[in-house]
Amino acid sequence: MKNIKNLIQMLLSVIIMGMCVSILVMTKFGPDPASAMNYGMARIVGLPFGTYQLCFNIALFIIIFVCDKSLLGAGTFGNMILVGFSADFTTWAVGKLFGTTEINTLLMRTVIMVPALVVFVIAASVYMNSDLGTAPYDALPYLIHKRLCAKTGKEIKFRIVRVVYDAAVTLFAFCIRGEVGLVTVLMVIMLGPAVDMMDKLLHPGKYKRMI
Repeated sequence: MKNIKNLIQMLLSVIIMGMCVSILVMTKFGPDPASAMNYGMARIVGLPFGTYQLCFNIALFIIIFVCDKSLLGAGTFGNMILVGFSADFTTWAVGKLFGTTEINTLLMRTVIMVPALVVFVIAASVYMNSDLGTAPYDALPYLIHKRLCAKTGKEIKFRIVRVVYDAAVTLFAFCIRGEVGLVTVLMVIMLGPAVDMMDKLLHPGKYKRMI
């Protein structure tokens, strides 16, 4: 029963994440670093965002599979497939309903961006705590961190590795004219702490047991 609950939790959260990615792109404030980069690359190669994101994730999946299978699970496949395609569907649906995906005024963009960002962070936290594996993009910094610690013989903080990793992806996304915006830059610094905070709010019992 718990596995079924976690599976449903994971599926709903990754679909909601994809919807929020689409909405954040429409506001022109930008989505998370990985999506910002993949929107740019999808445009360059002439593929829909969801299709390119799946191809990108398959390539990363192979690397993770070879290096550390323990990071993979059903949630890996859910994120690989559903985030990109649910983002494409949301963009299509909004275009059909409203005749455009353009949001013209700064006020309206901001009003829409704030709840979309909050919901994205909550959905990301729920996804990451479903215990069903990690998205290939999120698994890669874990591998980098592990290799760096082993090579240097020092305990490097994972958060530093993750920030540098996301910052490099954001810079690349900017260079290829991906969907980089204020939210993208903020996520480089704040997504990790924000997800930690949501984890504590969603699972207070876990932290009480650790005290």
